[in-house]
Amino acid sequence: MIAEQNRGVLVTGASGGIGRAIARRFAADGDRVAVHYASRKEEGEATLALLEGGGHVLVHGDIADPAAAESLAAAAVEGLGRLDVLVNNAGAITRHPLPETSYADWQAAWQRIIGVNVFGAANLSYCAARHMIERGAAGRIVNVGSRGAYRGEPDMPAYGASKAALHSLGQSLAVSLGPHGIGVASVAPGFTVTERVQDRLAGAEGAAISGQSPFGRVAAPEEIASAVAYLASPEAVWTSGAVLDVNGASHLR
Repeated sequence: MIAEQNRGVLVTGASGGIGRAIARRFAADGDRVAVHYASRKEEGEATLALLEGGGHVLVHGDIADPAAAESLAAAAVEGLGRLDVLVNNAGAITRHPLPETSYADWQAAWQRIIGVNVFGAANLSYCAARHMIERGAAGRIVNVGSRGAYRGEPDMPAYGASKAALHSLGQSLAVSLGPHGIGVASVAPGFTVTERVQDRLAGAEGAAISGQSPFGRVAAPEEIASAVAYLASPEAVWTSGAVLDVNGASHLR
């Protein structure tokens, strides 16, 4: 069994938004966190400074690069002493509706988004799981997917496809890694307040976005973090293979 506190947790894409909230939640629960950032060093350092407790570390790298993914996983293990939980939160997103996008930009969007959201998560999952297996220790992998995997993303088709692939990856790994005591699950958030979308919420479309949920609002990052914390907990092992919708009933399936 995983110790309920003082686990080593790697959270990718933790320089802001949902990733920062997830890192803060694990730290508040008594775990030690490796805060990952790709290019926003100051924001990553800001997340690190917000964490309760001690023993936290900052790691960086472009997870779309297999060598960088391997290196940052190793840095997390070295800095924390061990890795018990991986949260695949880092994600690339860019608008690329087919009727309005050049072929070159279409290619670039797909390569970048799939590179981070699928290949990066797959490679980090490999590195984290192999570490857990070699230690002979149970562990957790939690993927941050999206409701867009189910309802479609017409302006960002590569993003929707990448999140569907991420959910499927999690389910495949749940079957593969279960015999090693490693549980794998995913959350599928709906629209969530982050720095990236604040302008949209404050603009003309804000009311329509909030109206997607019968609660009349969008999620706070802390609500997604709570779901991730549950799926990573020892008592949630029987949720392995699940994809948990966290979208305020804005999309049902």
